Amino acid sequence: MNKTKLIWSLGLVLMVGTELLAQNVAFKSSNFKDKKSEFKRLNGVLKAADELLEKGNELIYQVKDPGTLFYEAVLKYEELVNFSPNTAQLNFKLGNSYLYTNNKAKALLVLEKAEKLDAEVDPFLDFYLGMAYQLNENFDRALKYYKKFESSARSKRVAELGRMMSKRKKECKYGKSLIANPVRAWVDHLPTISSKADDYSPCISMDGAEMLFTSNRKNGNKPNKAKRYDADIYKSQLVDGAWSKPIRLGSPLNTPKDDIATMLWYDGTKLLMFRMDGEDYDLYESKLKGANWSNPTQLVGRVNSSENQCHASYNYRGNEIVFMSDKQLVSSGRGFDLFFSGKMNNSNKFGNEQSMGKDINSKYNEGSVYLHPDGETMYISSEGFNSMGGYDIFISKRKQGQWKEPVNMGYPINTPYDDLFFAATASGKFAYISSNRAGGKGGMDLYKVTFWGPDKQHAVDTEDYLLASRANPIKDVHIEKKVKVDKKSLTVFKGKTIDAISDKAVEAKIEIVDNSSGRKIETFTTNSASGKFLLSLVAGKNYGIAVKAEGYLFHSENFDIPKGSDFNLVNKVIKLKNIAKGSKIALRNIFFDSGKDKLKPESNSELERLVKLLNDVPQLKIEISGHTDNVGSDKANLKLSQKRAEAVVNYLLNKGIPQSRLIAKGYGARKPVASNKTADGRRNNRRTEFEIIDN
Repeated sequence: MNKTKLIWSLGLVLMVGTELLAQNVAFKSSNFKDKKSEFKRLNGVLKAADELLEKGNELIYQVKDPGTLFYEAVLKYEELVNFSPNTAQLNFKLGNSYLYTNNKAKALLVLEKAEKLDAEVDPFLDFYLGMAYQLNENFDRALKYYKKFESSARSKRVAELGRMMSKRKKECKYGKSLIANPVRAWVDHLPTISSKADDYSPCISMDGAEMLFTSNRKNGNKPNKAKRYDADIYKSQLVDGAWSKPIRLGSPLNTPKDDIATMLWYDGTKLLMFRMDGEDYDLYESKLKGANWSNPTQLVGRVNSSENQCHASYNYRGNEIVFMSDKQLVSSGRGFDLFFSGKMNNSNKFGNEQSMGKDINSKYNEGSVYLHPDGETMYISSEGFNSMGGYDIFISKRKQGQWKEPVNMGYPINTPYDDLFFAATASGKFAYISSNRAGGKGGMDLYKVTFWGPDKQHAVDTEDYLLASRANPIKDVHIEKKVKVDKKSLTVFKGKTIDAISDKAVEAKIEIVDNSSGRKIETFTTNSASGKFLLSLVAGKNYGIAVKAEGYLFHSENFDIPKGSDFNLVNKVIKLKNIAKGSKIALRNIFFDSGKDKLKPESNSELERLVKLLNDVPQLKIEISGHTDNVGSDKANLKLSQKRAEAVVNYLLNKGIPQSRLIAKGYGARKPVASNKTADGRRNNRRTEFEIIDN
């Protein structure tokens, strides 16, 4: 053996020997005679840390939020362990503290060291080692330590831990089963928007293109006793498939206190959040006005009370809210439960809260809630039910007006760590969660869930008819891949309204009508700064969509979404034309039977909008023109188109519009806007238009 190898071998023996011979060093003055002054100071630190730890553990036994107690304790115990690394008691207490923070993964190493130094250091060592091994997905070893704790510990706490011990052992069994049968999904860490601090509560727009989330990363404000900063709201956007670097939103959303986002309204125009009001959290709402968020205001009515109200979600109609509170009505005085409250008499005031009931609320803490825009799906996080440890994410389906018992979403979405804040895109293919699982940057981090499945084109192939343009139709449906999740029969209609000449954003009013009944479904306004809009349409209806803006010709769309259709995303730019002489618009929601000139009842909503335009702008004179495809003779097409134009003019005359303002003209197939060689082209050529001939 050469000299170098000999030295290396001796060094290895010395290191191993030192580890094997490491003995427990009691934390007492006689062991630190050369560091008396530092020991004296740290002895005071130990007393303060022990007080924090005791208070925190007491709250855990009561299934209550320990706040920052364990974080404060960690800072003190870390300092103590650095001073005396071979003190079993200090390593044990540090491990105990880690387990109730968002840095749980650090617990196993120090607890194992405590066991090597003194296996009898504390009756609860086996219990906390069981927790640490459970987090590490070593369920058999965790069960071994849990059973060892039960058989040997004599602490008074053992009796109090009866339910908790039973729960832990069940979690291990659930964990083994869930991991053995993983769901078909990827869970990917999002390093661009995650940090070493806690990043949580992702709030996603319905199309998945914008995210608001909450983080207590360093923000320039003063940290608390645990050296943690207040929570602020951040924004990131999906650009070319990647999330942009987060931007901290300024005032009025963020203040020097905790400001926590809890739900971004499906179209991204309003935000549910909560912040401290006195001694408890209350729910607030902010609205996007142009490029700026309004000053958050408390939800009006009886939803906020003297208890804590936090993580919340609107339903898809916006007339009901589900939220978390520690009102303690279901859980026998323990922890947070889910409640709901509805708006009273179509006002903005919320009525009395009601519990979601024992089917939804477990005997432990509930952690978050999200209502999908399909109106039938609710995602919650809970420490109860068949959790595999910490908070797991569950799905509940609404059947006959009732929310059914939540079902665990499975591994790897859930782990033995805390997994919360499931926010899904409208397609159901992607979702975003927060988790303090191992492998992140630290604390709670943000993750993307992608559900697997074979590629499949959608059942509905929607065309984009830009009615203010004479160009060919633009096919702009974004085909999403078929995934193995519940089929979402939704079409997400998104885009923006802009001036056809300048391309600048136009604030416009959009009206959605069920053409079969004429019932107005929804009315909203596009963003004044960007012109953007976003809404969802359920399958099984034919929709008329009217876009109006002051000083512009109105724009109409027609969507037919057959019942049972899969998810579709339609993205378009609507170019609005000023009311100027020569401007034309196609009336896409005027309907005739094939070869007939009698107006169908489904045309009434569109015709009434035209009546309103003519009444609102009394100087307008228009030509109503009828157009056909090239099927049939030119003479027949000219006659049919003239009759159809006259039918529209007669409707307007019957509504009191003077004859002097109206001209009916049929052009047959002489002015096509698309090729007559395809069915889609011929359908686009069969149209009714009006042109402003004087203003």
